[in-house]
Amino acid sequence: MTAQPHTILLADYQPPAYNIPKADLAFDIDDAAVRITATLQIEANEGTAPHTPLVLNGERLKLLDVELDGVPLEQEHYAVTQKTLTIHDVPPVCTLKTTVEIDPYHNTWLEGLYKSGDVLCTQNESEGFRTITYYVDRPDVMTIFTTTITADPTRFPFLLSNGNLEDEAILADGRRRVRWHDPFPKPCYLFALVAGDFALVEDSFTTASGRRISLQVYVDHGNENKVPHTLASLKRAMSWDEKTFGLEYDLDLFMIVAVDAFNFGAMENKGLNIFNSVYALANPDTATDRDYLNVENVVAHEYFHNWTGNRITLRDWFQITLKEGLTVYRDAEFTADTYSRAIKRIEDARDLRSGQFAEDAGPNAHPIQPKAYQEINNFYTHTVYSKGSEVIRMLTVLLGQEAFKRGIARYV
Repeated sequence: MTAQPHTILLADYQPPAYNIPKADLAFDIDDAAVRITATLQIEANEGTAPHTPLVLNGERLKLLDVELDGVPLEQEHYAVTQKTLTIHDVPPVCTLKTTVEIDPYHNTWLEGLYKSGDVLCTQNESEGFRTITYYVDRPDVMTIFTTTITADPTRFPFLLSNGNLEDEAILADGRRRVRWHDPFPKPCYLFALVAGDFALVEDSFTTASGRRISLQVYVDHGNENKVPHTLASLKRAMSWDEKTFGLEYDLDLFMIVAVDAFNFGAMENKGLNIFNSVYALANPDTATDRDYLNVENVVAHEYFHNWTGNRITLRDWFQITLKEGLTVYRDAEFTADTYSRAIKRIEDARDLRSGQFAEDAGPNAHPIQPKAYQEINNFYTHTVYSKGSEVIRMLTVLLGQEAFKRGIARYV
């Protein structure tokens, strides 16, 4: 452990040399490992010099095969380190296909794809996707993902990913294959995959324009009676976002996975939010009024990320408050409009003073847009979330609500 941590500076930002407009991912899940074949459409960014090497992030991956435009590459044409795959000479437009193998069953760092209880799930924010496959793992690389998953249906009855379900079939060997397509470009940190056995509770929501959205909540067996409040909270949030900001949900399906074993808390993956049960489920036998309010707030927060965080994402991780601070502001306004504005404001001020003020007064003080970091996961802080929200609230005070909403419409 002698390596010195590397400091990332905001001032050093450069656009990526290559973009990935489309990615086709195929996951083959078995009892010992998962094989991932990634077919990436590669395009050189404007200003990228000819023959610039293509550098992909990748960690803890077993590389099996590399093809460029359908031609297998010999080892002298690429280089592999513990953190990167570099293709030495690529045309400005090409297709790169890699096949890797990973072991999610012994993934103890709990990033990328890992086994959580009896479920396989992903956690890719901030930089977990690079442990799934080789990729340009940064938020300003926006990609349209198509995901194919193949697995044993007796062990993994549900195979979920982002977007809309396009196709499913039982193969000759008895395994099940599904294909998901997300038509909206997103960074890889919002990619999600879940495979497991769940109880499914379904509902629907009709948008302001008359579109019917299927709502699905996947939970551990026995937790079905805790889902009604989740769905009611979600539908209130969807309706509020339409009425307040004119933001209508954009896919045909919205899914929530809420299981006891998920370790991260809550994650806003596009169209497939993943929660630990405590943040998404409640019923009168075990939950207090405060529990009900907390669940509604967290479910709404992750849903509101569909626009402020997902459809509109970050140029770089220094901008994290542009998704988290803005979405905290939006979920606070939702709660204030739904219940008591005065009580909500008192609670937020109390939490700000007890959490963020203490952070600002100590050695961990930092601006809502930091200038440097060594580990981005350390910046999920009271300052980024709460102070970021208050800075955005300040804009509404200075501009007025109507002008602020026009600004949000312009931002969208």
